[in-house]
Amino acid sequence: MRIMALDVGTKRIGVAMSDELFLTAQGGQTVYRSSPQTDFDSIKKTVEANGVGEIVVGLPINMNGTFGPKAKEVTEFIEALARVVSVPIKTWDERLTTAQANRALLEADTSRAKRKKSVDMLAAQIILQSYLDSRKRG
Repeated sequence: MRIMALDVGTKRIGVAMSDELFLTAQGGQTVYRSSPQTDFDSIKKTVEANGVGEIVVGLPINMNGTFGPKAKEVTEFIEALARVVSVPIKTWDERLTTAQANRALLEADTSRAKRKKSVDMLAAQIILQSYLDSRKRG
């Protein structure tokens, strides 16, 4: 079994996958959003192909801890996804993960075009690694 993380954006969904021992998060793919059905079908195929037993979705909570419009959109996305996949879905605070991902890509001297293509996947990887680390401590 693996754990999959999603960083849900308006144009792209970053995907990351754990190893089978739940120690490390690896970047998976970036799903370019087209329609909800196509997006969910892509995620469902990934779940089935990789033996995913749990999905962690980054929840964009405001810096002051409140839920804004983006958090509401992601919550609605999760509710719709839950009707398509048969594995548990959890949320994880994703504050600043995209900023961390962008900073890491800038430090690696990644071109703007490559950053745009991989930032969501890297953000999902950061979300998943944080979640995996919390499981070890807990």
